[in-house]
Amino acid sequence: MTLDDTTRDVWLPIPAEEIDGLPAPGASGLNYRFWDGGPDFPADPARCVFYVVPYMKGSEIAVRPLAGMTSLRAVQTLSAGTDHVTPGLPALRPGVELCNAKGVHEASTAELTLALILASLRGIPGFVRGQDAEEWRAGFYPALADKSVLIVGYGSIGAAIEDRLAPFECARVVRVARSARTTERGPVHPLAELPALLPRADVVVLSTPLTPETRHLADAGFLGRMKDGALLVNVARGPVVDTAALLKEVESGRITAALDVTDPEPLPAGHPLWHARGVLVSPHVGGSTSAFLPRAKRLIASQLTRFAAGERLVNMVLTT
Repeated sequence: MTLDDTTRDVWLPIPAEEIDGLPAPGASGLNYRFWDGGPDFPADPARCVFYVVPYMKGSEIAVRPLAGMTSLRAVQTLSAGTDHVTPGLPALRPGVELCNAKGVHEASTAELTLALILASLRGIPGFVRGQDAEEWRAGFYPALADKSVLIVGYGSIGAAIEDRLAPFECARVVRVARSARTTERGPVHPLAELPALLPRADVVVLSTPLTPETRHLADAGFLGRMKDGALLVNVARGPVVDTAALLKEVESGRITAALDVTDPEPLPAGHPLWHARGVLVSPHVGGSTSAFLPRAKRLIASQLTRFAAGERLVNMVLTT
């Protein structure tokens, strides 16, 4: 398909003048349009060939222009997951490439994962409440040292989490992904082996993408196989966990949980997860740090340089 300059629009959620390294509009034939999810489109969607999805604006905004993007060639998310744009993919013509933001969020998400694990095990939420109440809450608390950690979803984020676990003297780290493979750190087990692995883990970290296969992966059966006193950490997507099943387990006091993502999300006022026993909630901030914007800009510039040169894009998840 040949496009003239009037149809080579690129929609960016960051103003083009703030992104170093973008192909020059005149030389590349690309026209940069700024759209961060506002009510008005910056131009005719039919002229857009490259769409960078607004970050953390939700699925409704992400997919809103897709049906009109009849010249589209690529969709670039600024998140590791792409589930928020998949509802709009059936409206696209064949051959559109969907790319994720691999390389942008690994460090920040892994940092938060370790923060949630350490805060939950060492009782930090209780210390904060104790400080508010001027109470000295001394005692013995679990350490991460000598614990067995199970990472469910061993992609780039899962690997970054293991990198940061290395100094904490864990007894072992076990890796699980959709299919078995071998890495420099050791074997990766397939999802089918989870039932046998769960009872041996002190900490279970969820870092999977949300797919039909992983929706409610952590259901009543999964949670029931976790050992007494184990900690569940979810930095994946809220629906990876069956919220009703989780509430039953944590309210019994058998396991605890640290959740950066929830189902529903945002967690509404009055929801029982807010005050459930042994649950720490953070408001989906795994990737929302000072590291995001510079890395996102570098990814956008790199991808558009490839696009303008007719080269293959990286981080491709699927082609419509």
